[in-house]
Amino acid sequence: MSGRDAGFGVTSGPAVEERRIGVIGCGRIGRMHASILAREIPGFVLVAVADVVPAAAESVAAATGAQVRSIDEIFTSDDIDTVAICTSTDTHVDMIERAAAAGKAIFCEKPVSLNLALVNQALSAVEKAGVPFMIGFNRRFDPGHKSVRDAVADGAVGDLHVLRITSRDPAPPPPEYVAVSGGIFLDMIIHDFDMAGYVVGSPVVEVFAKGAVRVDPRIGEAGDVDTAVTVMTHADGTLTTIDNSREAVYGFDQRVEAFGSGGVAVSDNPSAHAGWRRTGEQTIAQPLPWFFLDRYMDSYRNEWKAFHTYLTEGGQSPCGTDDARACTVAALAAGMSLREGRPIKISEVS
Repeated sequence: MSGRDAGFGVTSGPAVEERRIGVIGCGRIGRMHASILAREIPGFVLVAVADVVPAAAESVAAATGAQVRSIDEIFTSDDIDTVAICTSTDTHVDMIERAAAAGKAIFCEKPVSLNLALVNQALSAVEKAGVPFMIGFNRRFDPGHKSVRDAVADGAVGDLHVLRITSRDPAPPPPEYVAVSGGIFLDMIIHDFDMAGYVVGSPVVEVFAKGAVRVDPRIGEAGDVDTAVTVMTHADGTLTTIDNSREAVYGFDQRVEAFGSGGVAVSDNPSAHAGWRRTGEQTIAQPLPWFFLDRYMDSYRNEWKAFHTYLTEGGQSPCGTDDARACTVAALAAGMSLREGRPIKISEVS
């Protein structure tokens, strides 16, 4: 199943419009989500926040008007029906299982886990409990990226032949982070694996990845690569190519192109603003956003709007358990391909 639950919290009559949510984890991502929920998304009431670092929770509570509660209280409080899990990846499985056991609707930041067995364990708990679930792949909700997906789904580009995804960060993470991140495929490119499945609409059956250390030798010393190209074959024959770098000196480079028998659809980079000038000697345009929150704030807002619609109207999760599994499997297959130097069938991993 894909995290479906058409009737959660509804016994009869019209769909419940208000959802009362607790945010667990008050670091950078948790603070951002709490701020959006408190101020920008009608239908959500931010009841409480929690963090293992009390000062972090108190800071977010002061900024949003939410209460500070313990993590245990978030799961046991009767006035909270939905939880947002924004903690470190290594805690996600436990948090998901606890939320499912408590009957709470679940939003969880990506990924569920770096380990496929643990991913399956957590998502099985969600499916068994029958609670709504959404994994936080926010880039699905970027208006430009969604326009490409819609063009493919509507047949505007004809039969899809090639999907091309470019994803480059402006600066590499510190080696200390790289060492615990799970590697570039599970940490960074997992967003692009999700985007491929979302846009193409056909499952991936084979992955071939190549990687190199071209940016920071310390990343190589930590056992990872900072530059990668991945080619994926989908069940319908579509080819997806993904190129990634940990350092694009010109800014946060995020592009998607769908090419097919009837044309092409593109999601390009936004500039800092729309102004530019051209003379006989040169053209000067504005730089790209440098920070991922500057690039994707609209997608985070749209993500929460989609989650609220799912919770109140039912139907299929905008990014459910099947999606959470698929991108993790693709990331693991890419890592295996890099290590073994050969294409990897998805069936070898899943």
